[in-house]
Amino acid sequence: MVTTSYKLADLKVDIQGMFTKAGVAGQSLLFILTDGQISDDKFLMYINDLLASGYVPELFAKDELDGILGKIRGEAKANGYLDTPDQLFEFFLDKTRKNLHLALCFSPVGDAFRFRARMFPGIINCTSMDYFFDWPEDALINVANRFLKEVPLPDDELRDAIARNMSTTHLSIADANKEFLEVERRHNYTTPTSFLELINFYKSLLGKKVGAITDQIERLEFGLGIMRQTTEKVAGLSELLAIKMKDVEIEKEKTGKLIDIVTRESGEAEKEADAAAVKAAETEEIAGAAKKKKAEADAELAEAIPAMEAATKAVDCLTKESVQELKNLGSPPAACVDVAKAGLILLKNEKKNHAWPNAQKMMNNPN
Repeated sequence: MVTTSYKLADLKVDIQGMFTKAGVAGQSLLFILTDGQISDDKFLMYINDLLASGYVPELFAKDELDGILGKIRGEAKANGYLDTPDQLFEFFLDKTRKNLHLALCFSPVGDAFRFRARMFPGIINCTSMDYFFDWPEDALINVANRFLKEVPLPDDELRDAIARNMSTTHLSIADANKEFLEVERRHNYTTPTSFLELINFYKSLLGKKVGAITDQIERLEFGLGIMRQTTEKVAGLSELLAIKMKDVEIEKEKTGKLIDIVTRESGEAEKEADAAAVKAAETEEIAGAAKKKKAEADAELAEAIPAMEAATKAVDCLTKESVQELKNLGSPPAACVDVAKAGLILLKNEKKNHAWPNAQKMMNNPN
């Protein structure tokens, strides 16, 4: 397989293999080379040597060639050749020429063939040329029918009509080429490959058009399906709407009765609203009085807070020893008696007995 990475060395290896098969194993080989496979014109150096002399110089290394001659030594002797290197090599070449054939497939289109023929004369001088002329109309129709068999068409009559149209189109280009030559003095070639490309283009274009139409059909079927579903849903909604309209009439009747009741009760509600307004006025008056009392209480509290804070600070200085010292007083000052009386009221909830001995009894536990 000739690829873009195929080099001159690869061609040499392939020629070595063909020489070995043809000259040693005796296999009949046909080496076909097209101009499209010639990625480098240096390939034609080997081809020119093969055509001119039947061998490529330095194709095999000496040890490789000795091995080949050793394999054919017995066969060469049997065919009357002497056991010398020259005679053995001549037998090897004769056997290779007999079994290896070379076919070059070149197109006259363009300048490449003319240039190569001048640079490598063996292509012209050492070959037998077969010229392939234009295909006749019947051949074009048959070829077109053959390639169109795989295309799904309604009937064979349409397929034959398409094949005839392709043939007519291809032949009309040949006539145009002649007119072009007369007017422009330049050749324009229409080869069988052009006809095959026309068929492939038609198949490709037909496939795209069929694919596009198929997509449109699928979209149309999908749209029709959606429309059918929508119609069914609308019909269902219409039935549901009819049922709902009956329910609406019933609800309208109920609503009318309810409006009468609401109208009647709204009059009573207005009377109650008037009474509530009177109550609200009274309530606002009471609330205003309560706010006034609250303001007075807040003022009194504001006045009492400094005294309470001062009392708190005064109490913070009390200790266990000071309490015991107060308890041991036989006739305390009047202020101390008042403090003890307050302690009885607050701590013991004493309401009657506020005498000093009772206060001393309270201070038995200074804590």
